[in-house]
Amino acid sequence: MLNVLKEMYAAESRYLAAGGPGEADFAELAPFFAEDVVLYQAAALPYAGEWRGHDGMERFFLAMSAAWESFDMVRQRFLSSEEPIVVLTEVRARARATGRELEFPILQTISFRDGRISEVRPFYWDTAAIAEATRSNVR
Repeated sequence: MLNVLKEMYAAESRYLAAGGPGEADFAELAPFFAEDVVLYQAAALPYAGEWRGHDGMERFFLAMSAAWESFDMVRQRFLSSEEPIVVLTEVRARARATGRELEFPILQTISFRDGRISEVRPFYWDTAAIAEATRSNVR
């Protein structure tokens, strides 16, 4: 499971570094996720909600790319090797709307079924700071 997760994070980094939608193809990420995968994002985030299935994950990555100009996973620590796997990621990101740069941790619990990711629950330290940084003041 750890190998699958590490490969998915590498594919995610390539997707985001390429510029996201229109520049990168979700097809590289799809094989890592179960058909009925569920990703839960906190209500305060610009990409809030429950993202279900491959269609939902593709739309999530679109929303993520719209919010962040860059999203670098600077350091990752795998805190467990049994399900759910727990990963602590230190992120350095630049908001697309404001140009603000933030550094923040994300703690994720990740479950698997048949060797594919079936559920992801990320926990952010300060969702208000992320929401503020990504919010455009232009109306």
